[in-house]
Amino acid sequence: MRLIRALKAWLKRYWPAISLRTILFGTLLFVAALPGVAALGLRVYENTLVQQTEAELIAQSAVLASAYRMAWGAPPAVREPAPEPPSIDLQSNPVLPPVPLPEGAGPSDPQAAKVARAISPIVDDAVAVTLSDTKLLDRQGIVVAGHYDLGFSYRDLPEVRRALQGHSATVLRRREVDNPYGLIHALSGAAGIRVHHVRPVIVDGKVVGMVMVARSPRGLFLGIWQDRYKIALGVAAIFMTLLLLAAILSRGIARPIRALAAASENVARGRIEIPEPPVTAAVEIRELFVNFARMAERIEARARYLRDFAAAVSHEFKTPLTGIRGAIELLDEHGAEMAPEERHRFLANAAADADRLSRLVQRLLDLARADMAEAEAHAHADPEAIARTLALELADASMSIHVEAPEGLREAHVLPEAIETVLVTLIGNSRQAGAKQVRISISSDVETVWVRVADDGSGIAGADRERIFEPFFTGNREKGGTGLGLPIARSLLATTGGTLILEEVPSGTSFCIEMPAEPG
Repeated sequence: MRLIRALKAWLKRYWPAISLRTILFGTLLFVAALPGVAALGLRVYENTLVQQTEAELIAQSAVLASAYRMAWGAPPAVREPAPEPPSIDLQSNPVLPPVPLPEGAGPSDPQAAKVARAISPIVDDAVAVTLSDTKLLDRQGIVVAGHYDLGFSYRDLPEVRRALQGHSATVLRRREVDNPYGLIHALSGAAGIRVHHVRPVIVDGKVVGMVMVARSPRGLFLGIWQDRYKIALGVAAIFMTLLLLAAILSRGIARPIRALAAASENVARGRIEIPEPPVTAAVEIRELFVNFARMAERIEARARYLRDFAAAVSHEFKTPLTGIRGAIELLDEHGAEMAPEERHRFLANAAADADRLSRLVQRLLDLARADMAEAEAHAHADPEAIARTLALELADASMSIHVEAPEGLREAHVLPEAIETVLVTLIGNSRQAGAKQVRISISSDVETVWVRVADDGSGIAGADRERIFEPFFTGNREKGGTGLGLPIARSLLATTGGTLILEEVPSGTSFCIEMPAEPG
């Protein structure tokens, strides 16, 4: 078990990143190729069996031809070693008809007949061992040694004619079988053929005789049985490859998807567990794990936000509702006893609380719209024009607004209403902070547009800087602040990839509006 764990750890460490397409394509290609590979393997194996038979016939005929030549009285031949490889191919060599019945011929060569009688024991011994059909022919193709056709001529056979020209020849011929359409013959192309080989006997550069040998090749099924251990090893290798592919499919696709399905079910039940992407998973599934992790983190963050938001809404609504309820109860119980001024004061407090509730509801609707707003593909705005227009509208005797912008500014890829809302919110906050002067400076490059809004007001306390973008957090509650202006502004910018940043300044307050620039 320790070895298996170590092997798994090693594989996970060095497992390559494989795409889902590659895994599926490789598996399907391998499975689809198996029948063709098996058929090709059988054909190659069968062709090997035929070539093995030819090689044996070549060796047998070479020995008998040497004995023929020596019995002829020729001296031993001195030649360089020249191997004669098999040349038969079941796919390219034609299969000729069976050997026709030989015709009677004239008298054979007396010397060839004498030689045949001299080496007949050698021929018989070779036939007894190899079970091949062996004949000795003279220079005219007449059989001088054979069991059934002694004295008959095979001169018209193409392999004999080639041997008469001084060249060895091997051909394939059909066998005489009882049922040529049986199952064995249908499965094996070599089951119904015989290999015929003819070798010339050359003395002093002339053909003095020939050795003709023929034999059926080893049957395909016999060869399979004789080589069963090697074939079983090949089958085991294929089976192990299939098991390996199944394991790759399981670890690369099935198991990661099941893990992701279980994690998705936990998310649906409210229990967020983010699984690690398996190293053996396909590339696309790893990306799916990463995207699921991001989605789960966002869902968890959104769930926390909604819980905190609900608690804040409950708190914000509770205070004015309590004031309204208290005023109603006092007026109901003691209204007749109250002086008109006192009754008017309680009614004014209730009206103020009702106005605060109305503002909270409206700002909550604005925040919802900002959170759900979608970016428009063709949205663009001129921040300088919007800033200068607002400077004219919102400046008064108590607060001045200055706009600074260089030549050649790029437009921002946002809706004009979004920039206007953000600037109105920031200028309003500056006014509430007692600012006398607001400075709006605009700059841009190829990708980004920056709008900085700085004032000389009272600034933001250091303890509050981290919380100013939280919904309902405000330092001006007594002045009617809802704490939703900055969250709404940031949400509006986020729809187009922009953001709102609070900058560090020595005095006053400075916000930077960062927006994507309009292409071109």
